[in-house]
Amino acid sequence: MDESPLLTPAQFLPGVGPFRAECLARLGISTVEDLLWNLPRDLLDLSEVRGLGDLEPDVLQTVRGRVVELEDRRISGGRRMVGVLVDCGDGFLRGTWFNQAWILGKLSHDDAVLFSGKPKRRAGRWEMTHPRVQSIDDDDLEAHGGLLPKYALTDGLTMDVMRRIAREAVERFVEHVVDPLPSAWRERFQVTGLAEALTCVHRPTTLEEFHRARRRLVFDDLVEFQLAMALRRRAWKQSGTAPLLPLTAKIDSRIRLRFPFQFTAGQERAIEEIVADLGSEQAMHRLLQADVGAGKTAVAVYVMLVAVAAGQQTVLMAPTELLARQHWQTIESLLEGSRVERMLLTGRLRAPERTAALESIAAGDVQLVVGTHAVIQEDVRFRSLGLAVIDEQHKFGVVQRSRFSDAETTATPHVLVMTATPIPRSICLTQFGDLDATVIDDLPPGRQPVVTSVIRDETTREQAWQFVRGQVESGRQAFVVCPRIDASEETGEGMGVEQTWQRLQEQELSGLSVGIVHGRLDAEAKVEAMDAFRDGRTHVLVATTVVEVGVDVPNATLMVVYQAERFGLSQLHQLRGRIGRGAYQGYCFLMAGREDESVAARLEVLDQHADGFSVAEADFLLRGPGDVLGVRQHGDLPLRVADLVADRELLEETRTIAFDLVRTGEIDCEEAGPLHRRVLERFGKLMELPQTG
Repeated sequence: MDESPLLTPAQFLPGVGPFRAECLARLGISTVEDLLWNLPRDLLDLSEVRGLGDLEPDVLQTVRGRVVELEDRRISGGRRMVGVLVDCGDGFLRGTWFNQAWILGKLSHDDAVLFSGKPKRRAGRWEMTHPRVQSIDDDDLEAHGGLLPKYALTDGLTMDVMRRIAREAVERFVEHVVDPLPSAWRERFQVTGLAEALTCVHRPTTLEEFHRARRRLVFDDLVEFQLAMALRRRAWKQSGTAPLLPLTAKIDSRIRLRFPFQFTAGQERAIEEIVADLGSEQAMHRLLQADVGAGKTAVAVYVMLVAVAAGQQTVLMAPTELLARQHWQTIESLLEGSRVERMLLTGRLRAPERTAALESIAAGDVQLVVGTHAVIQEDVRFRSLGLAVIDEQHKFGVVQRSRFSDAETTATPHVLVMTATPIPRSICLTQFGDLDATVIDDLPPGRQPVVTSVIRDETTREQAWQFVRGQVESGRQAFVVCPRIDASEETGEGMGVEQTWQRLQEQELSGLSVGIVHGRLDAEAKVEAMDAFRDGRTHVLVATTVVEVGVDVPNATLMVVYQAERFGLSQLHQLRGRIGRGAYQGYCFLMAGREDESVAARLEVLDQHADGFSVAEADFLLRGPGDVLGVRQHGDLPLRVADLVADRELLEETRTIAFDLVRTGEIDCEEAGPLHRRVLERFGKLMELPQTG
């Protein structure tokens, strides 16, 4: 087969050459195809830019020019006025802002800018009050009207050069682009052709045309990803039989006797959905999510006991030894006096102990195992693993479920994945899109929302510490959370956990027993610190986010978070979920390290929302997917066009389309061949998809 012209090295395009090819390589561009898919990161609209001679008073318009003067002064009433004078080529226009000092940080002398606003004529000169400001490249200052794509740049490439190179790639090679969507499907899904879309994105003539073209590219990006999810799910269901784990009324009654409380309605629904899966020979792959304190662990223990009652082994894997031990203690308390053989397997076991443990697991003598990643080491073999529960999967990275293997059978275990806090729907449909989903959306009766306060000044800070001291002296306990172990040398912001621990003992909490736990302590020291706090030997525990999940101390009712702006909202919600788990009201104080209105506004979300699902969505919309579960950092979402915030609606639509194409078998028909192959090329290795002929 002849090599595609799209694989032509970018170096051979007119205007590129060896030097610019090296510059392009720094942007990940080596071929013409890479250039076509190096999409604009933004669009500069010069179609409505006017000269000063064409301006109309009090009508929204846009001008462009170069900054020639910056002014900052106090006026009557103590207000601050910022003025920026712009040379527009055919005269000068002045922009004025009141109490908007941030403008000075955004603009510098000689910057090229666009001002959009309603101009007025004053003293023979045009002025705009509070215009919208957009910085532009020098190349764009002299550009003629129209829509100009804006690309990512690197040293050695100007915007004008980048646009010319992209135009060359489109004009010479876009006709060689193969559209993976059959024409009938393009009409059915109401999307434009791929070559046309690439042309219009790089050379748009109208905003409507640009958005229509981008929609096609986002559609492909998302539908291919969702097809990969749907194909992986189908492959799992076809990969082998899972053991039947039936539940009888007698077994149900015996298991429930182990729990000293009644399940909530949400827990009952979750149990019903999971038990239905366990009663099938198709392996379960289910996500269980719930708010902090909603009782996911109790549901997990219940279904693990269903597996044991069916004669199968079961394992619960946690991301940290601290959390694994917390689960172990919970299970030990519930199974006290039980004949269920159980084991805690972590990396701390000495070699002889580990060898004996592995032999017991392989022989089937141990029915229930709790552990860290140690349970998926290659030398761990189960005799008959029926159910694997994975807690906090995103903290492991991509878990290879095939690591859970049997010593004697080829049966596929059922898999239940749990998350510590609710996941935004867009993340749920991508990061966990191949799993069925179960949600526990209620809390145990009597659980009160944690009272959350944002502390912004020294006076309220002192009042907060007085309140904490008073509560601790009356018998309650408190967490103090710091974002880092050491103070930041780079920014000089805040104190580290060690410094905070020292200060609290000497000042705010002097005379109280204050413990400390953080990631640099060895495992034994961490366990001792947590046990001392759990047993009440220490009143206050100063910690990093090692207390984020799995720590259950019912008497802890207070939490102070230093530099709260350094945490995501979902993480803060998870942290405050560690308190108020007993009979007493919980109080959380978020101490901002910066006096910034935007910081305070973000933290106020936690004051306004006690519901973790609402907090998760707010966090997602504010910060995007990059910090929610750390998905971008781990490369788990290799989307090249789609924005999970801006394209949420299309994500829902493409998921339905993709799963329908797999369910009906249309993805396997001959005309879908190019699309199927493209999915395998992009995601086959990442998602362990079966290859087709």
